[in-house]
Amino acid sequence: MHAASGFFPFLPTILKFLAAWMLLLSFALLAQRRLLSLIHLLAWQGATLALSTALAALLTGDRLLWVSAALTLGLKALLIPAILHRLLRRLQVRADVEMSLNVTSTQLVGIVLVIFAFSLAAPLAGTLPVATHGMLGIALAAFLLAFLMMITRRKAISQVVGFLAMDNALFFAATSATLGMPLIVELGIALDALIGFIILGVFFFHIRENFESLDLHWLEQLREDR
Repeated sequence: MHAASGFFPFLPTILKFLAAWMLLLSFALLAQRRLLSLIHLLAWQGATLALSTALAALLTGDRLLWVSAALTLGLKALLIPAILHRLLRRLQVRADVEMSLNVTSTQLVGIVLVIFAFSLAAPLAGTLPVATHGMLGIALAAFLLAFLMMITRRKAISQVVGFLAMDNALFFAATSATLGMPLIVELGIALDALIGFIILGVFFFHIRENFESLDLHWLEQLREDR
């Protein structure tokens, strides 16, 4: 890591810039109401993850991180957003996302969560590499913002985007905030996310066939009727 930092002294700065960009994308996901824009923002998150993992590979000299960067680019930045885009066309979903809170209230709650995340991660900062100080707080904040997004949206597909954003935040914490984790763990996380994504895709079609809508309000109403 020290050798790489000597050749590329600006890499830690770029890595921290990407962490800030990751947090900004999380806020953008939280405020976005259009489903297609949500998918585009998720793709940008995936591309940011791939680039930050590649920078971590340069800093540490870990060749496995290059494999992780390539897998992240292919899966999180290209494949999953493309499948979601195809689902939108197949399901003919064009409406904006319905939210249980308005955008202003959601953003204010998001700011509180970011402050909480940084205060929670502060005691652990000393155990992390110097190049990544503060990034664990950003990763935790991105996770909490994605969770907030998932619980404040009413359409199933937007909740899946929130779930995938949570997975992105965990991946960012593992690869960038701590500068790497075993490849087998990364593959396991990616496989779990993909399997869950496929199951939820089937779930979409069942909701559409039975209720002619992807609004989960119908499921709540059905439960109340019973």
